[in-house]
Amino acid sequence: MYDDITRYKGRYLSLLERNGWEFASRSNATGVVVLVAVTDSREIVLVEQFRKPIGMDVIELPAGLVGDLDDTPETTLVAAARELEEETGFTAAHMEILMECPSSAGMSDEVVSFVRASGLHRTGPGGGDDSEDIRVHIVPLDRVDNWLQERADAGKAMDPKIYAALYWLSQDQVF
Repeated sequence: MYDDITRYKGRYLSLLERNGWEFASRSNATGVVVLVAVTDSREIVLVEQFRKPIGMDVIELPAGLVGDLDDTPETTLVAAARELEEETGFTAAHMEILMECPSSAGMSDEVVSFVRASGLHRTGPGGGDDSEDIRVHIVPLDRVDNWLQERADAGKAMDPKIYAALYWLSQDQVF
């Protein structure tokens, strides 16, 4: 498809060059899922974890890689269900892809699939896999703006994808 030059290949990332433009590519996955998960009580499910590249805790939507386990092909919705349960301890009765878009089009070829998850049921504690230390936050939608501001004031970083999710939720009164 493209005549890319590989400048570096690591376990998780590669640095490629295409027609003079350098960019990052995932070496170990085919995509990323980001979950917009809301309980029947109109609470958004968020996660918090320390992110080494920026050296601080980040409040995020639950998310993860597609196709990063073994060499087994995995669909976006299967990965979304796996990541939701692994990170948050919830399963969802309904899942649908809301949007697929680049995460940082000038720096990476990564495509993010936003997935709506509803009909949630708590089945476990969440917290991520053995390599993660994820804290789960269940926040009422009518308090989420204040809750996020309080966390930002306390020095937590905010993933901007949260605000995309809140926009979609504000447009969709029957989540």
